[in-house]
Amino acid sequence: MEMLQKLPEAEPKEARRLAREIEHEWSKTGSPAMDLLLKRGREALEAGDSRAAIEHLTALTDHAPEFAEGWHLRAIALANSERYGPAIEDLSRALALNPHNFNAMYSLGSVLDEVGYPDLAQEAFLRAASIHPHSEDVTKALERVAREVGGADL
Repeated sequence: MEMLQKLPEAEPKEARRLAREIEHEWSKTGSPAMDLLLKRGREALEAGDSRAAIEHLTALTDHAPEFAEGWHLRAIALANSERYGPAIEDLSRALALNPHNFNAMYSLGSVLDEVGYPDLAQEAFLRAASIHPHSEDVTKALERVAREVGGADL
């Protein structure tokens, strides 16, 4: 995807625009039924209803197992339910399907940090930053985790 190639070199404002376009592309399931499951899963996540989000997103991953964003979002719902092992499995699946998904890589770093692996979290955040260096979430996470691992130079 050409936008991914431009992302690391873009100015911050342009990078944010490109990231939104990339995320939009990654959200295309190709199926109205899968779009509905994705929409319901996202709405449940936004409402803080992890149980409902997991149900909708499990249906999505069951019916569209090659759709990386379904695995990524279900991982977020699982992590919100403190089901970290399954969340890491889903993030691994999402990243196997789309290794450039900087949001899934950020999510992996967040889960790894939450379960007490700041060194591995830092690696995940650095990978996310290599793809999308202007992500404010990734920058803040790198600063936080650097303090946890002893202030290693980034």
